[in-house]
Amino acid sequence: MSAKVAFLAMHRDGLIALPPPRHKNTNTAWPLRLPPGELPAPIEASLADLGPLCCRPVVDKAASGKWNEAIARHHYLGHHPLPGAQRRYIVSAHGTDLALFGFGAAAWKCAARDAFIGWDPETRAKRLYLVTGNARFLILPWVRVPNLASAALGLVVRMLCDDWEATYAYRPVLRETFVETPRFTGTSYRAANWLHVGATKGRGKLDRDHSARLAVKNVYLYPLVRDFRRHLVARA
Repeated sequence: MSAKVAFLAMHRDGLIALPPPRHKNTNTAWPLRLPPGELPAPIEASLADLGPLCCRPVVDKAASGKWNEAIARHHYLGHHPLPGAQRRYIVSAHGTDLALFGFGAAAWKCAARDAFIGWDPETRAKRLYLVTGNARFLILPWVRVPNLASAALGLVVRMLCDDWEATYAYRPVLRETFVETPRFTGTSYRAANWLHVGATKGRGKLDRDHSARLAVKNVYLYPLVRDFRRHLVARA
């Protein structure tokens, strides 16, 4: 998806000429949003009463369909294919699903993040793959368990590095996420030790005329290794 966006931008700017599409354009189908439907009975408990949390990756067609449908029904952004390298997870307790997570490619540009890391454009282009983005985070709406969000975040982050290396043969060193204001406060991320490093300008990657039509989002980062900057600014 990231490569497709780049090719279309170069075509639009006259740098390359793409052939006519061979298939009908289905981009208008995204994001997919579905009505919530009838919700299960509420789950109201303490985190201790839930028992041990289990985090499982989405690896088969059935789990993928369940994850996609839940995001389409209950996440305010709806379901959209995650960009680039990506992994999805379902957090449960005793076989009952509680939360869903999706990680994909990092944002191409983010002034607050880039300043925090110490990136120039050239270095960012070479090392961006070492950053992954938390694109979706959903506590299912019938689950009302205090502190579940931060506990689930910690569980997923601990699992993701090994899982990412097993899937893509490299280990990321930084996670990022964007929390829309004033819709959310970022409490769960702060409780899970993510760092607030600034805010976006509400423009997005396709804002060519600097009109800033998108919602402003707070930028949170989670270093996965102590010397993450050394990895991210290395030019070799």
